[in-house]
Amino acid sequence: MRIGIDLGGTKTEIACLDAEGTVLERFRRPTPAGDYGATLRLIADLVAEVEARHGTAESIGLGTPGSVIPDTGRMKNCNSTCLNNQPLPRDLARLLGREILLANDADCFALIEALDGAGRDARCVFGVILGTGVGGGIVIDGRLLAGPNGIAGEWGHNPLPGLASAPESIRLLQQELPSRTCHCGRPDCVETWLSGPGLARTRGDLGGSVGTAEDLVAAARAGESAARTALDLHAWQLAAALATVINLLDPDCIVLGGGVSGVRDIYTLVPERWGRFVFSDRVRTVLAPARHGDSGGVLGAARLGPARPRA
Repeated sequence: MRIGIDLGGTKTEIACLDAEGTVLERFRRPTPAGDYGATLRLIADLVAEVEARHGTAESIGLGTPGSVIPDTGRMKNCNSTCLNNQPLPRDLARLLGREILLANDADCFALIEALDGAGRDARCVFGVILGTGVGGGIVIDGRLLAGPNGIAGEWGHNPLPGLASAPESIRLLQQELPSRTCHCGRPDCVETWLSGPGLARTRGDLGGSVGTAEDLVAAARAGESAARTALDLHAWQLAAALATVINLLDPDCIVLGGGVSGVRDIYTLVPERWGRFVFSDRVRTVLAPARHGDSGGVLGAARLGPARPRA
């Protein structure tokens, strides 16, 4: 039996899987806002509750909204800021009496989609979260890539690439919109434009109401000009940003998750457009929606245990 935990800013989810990968139990609890000690106790209590019913787990995996600094074992880049600079793996190992396996939540998403999702038959999968933020994870031959800095796949904090190969109307539109400062302090990160809040802000900059990404999609279908233009620009921006990933990594499959991944037109518009930015006469990379939806984080965390190489 394996346990997976998805530590979110507002909720924490736990799941336990049997040896065949079947979910035995899965439930959520509110995450203590801004309280590191209470967060540790919540995770320990969840594990104790599940193990009381199902026995001792072979492994415990935790998906977090950040990553571990390899040299210090402390957390960084967490939007749940109470975790930053805390020795989360060490503190949890002390509380639970054993080591836990920890990865970024986008890495967990990428892992489950590569092992048992939309990228199951692909050797190289890039998993993308387009939600409140923008994250990513890389899985090659069924194994998650971490990297010496613990930031593999963090394309959301690359600068939004230029749109020189897009139509002139799109280039001019991008130039007219005001620059954006990311929470990381850098200007015009991919996240500031391609996340759900980023897409909603584009609609506002174009004269529409800000609202949410879901509101924007509904408004676009109803014919609102600002919403339709924002979606069109977003598809060009996403095509250019993913093209930089394809040029560098050349993945077999890119899987999209998060709220913005529910915009159906993405899966036709982006592949039609990214060829303008990719250094190849033909782009064979597949763009696909996640198979596991919002379950990806907790299921991927449960699969952080020893992986079997693919044949």
